[in-house]
Amino acid sequence: MSELRAPRNRTTSLSAQDLPFYKRSLLRLHGPVQPQSIENRTINQDLFEIIDWLPGSFVDLLFIDPPYNMTKDFNGSLFRERSTDQYRQWFEGWFPKLLRTLKPSASVYICSDWRSSTAIHLVAQKYLIVRNRITWEREKGRGATANWKNCSEDVWFCTASEAYTFNTDAVKLKRRVVAPYTDSQGEPKDWERTENGNYRLTHPSNMWTDLTIPFWSMRENTDHPTQKPEKLLAKILLASSRPGDLVLDPFLGSGTTSVVAKKLERRYVGVELDVEYCCLAEKRLAMADRDKTIQGYGEGVFWERNSLQRPRRVWKDSETQAELPLLGAYREEMP
Repeated sequence: MSELRAPRNRTTSLSAQDLPFYKRSLLRLHGPVQPQSIENRTINQDLFEIIDWLPGSFVDLLFIDPPYNMTKDFNGSLFRERSTDQYRQWFEGWFPKLLRTLKPSASVYICSDWRSSTAIHLVAQKYLIVRNRITWEREKGRGATANWKNCSEDVWFCTASEAYTFNTDAVKLKRRVVAPYTDSQGEPKDWERTENGNYRLTHPSNMWTDLTIPFWSMRENTDHPTQKPEKLLAKILLASSRPGDLVLDPFLGSGTTSVVAKKLERRYVGVELDVEYCCLAEKRLAMADRDKTIQGYGEGVFWERNSLQRPRRVWKDSETQAELPLLGAYREEMP
């Protein structure tokens, strides 16, 4: 529920009126269902209660962000750390059941951290074709005095078969050119000059350093403890699905997957146990009707972190009194 926040805090939260309003939109299953009855809906139930009721062969893209192998409180629902083998057994206890929802051409992305990554890989390779492991930088995190600071997470990219979607051109990254090489006529080689600097479009790799963890000055931010950035989901959805495809997230949290799917004209189904997180997802989906922007993604490309220049404020030079734009920050990052 909403709490007293600083004046410029843009975190999306629920008011006392929001909870009953958005709760009416939530879906509960009482038995097996057809795809059309759950399409573009948020299911407020325990995944393990309804997993056998989900339709077969209806999912184009499955995004799984399960609890990592650490003790974590999800709004009163506690997940406890266990041994790697115990975590593997827990994951394999339900993961294969989800796979019957996939179309033969479907892709699967599974999130993990260093504690859970090994177990997830061992299980995923038994049932799917593991294509790659994406590592992305979390630029926030607590420091450590007797260990390396933990500031990365993994996403395993898998497919159900050899026939799958991958749209390379849709997920290119626009980077600043540090060494602007030119040809003999002085023209750029594989980069372009712009009024805001020199840039190059690069092919997507499995190392993502351009993501910003949602925080207080961003509208996409919520109080969910493990919320993924919309930009991360946008990369995955644009690469591995087409407009109109259906995306399933069985651990929806505060709704990022469904929200990005809606913004990118995909269909979605989300499953989440906690009613407040479900209502946050519904509120964010309603907000997406008015604002389809995704922080760090614009002009059909992904921008390097802190390089998309859309000034919203100015400052005065102390000597000339000239007004100059404040550049170098994403629109959503600026308070």
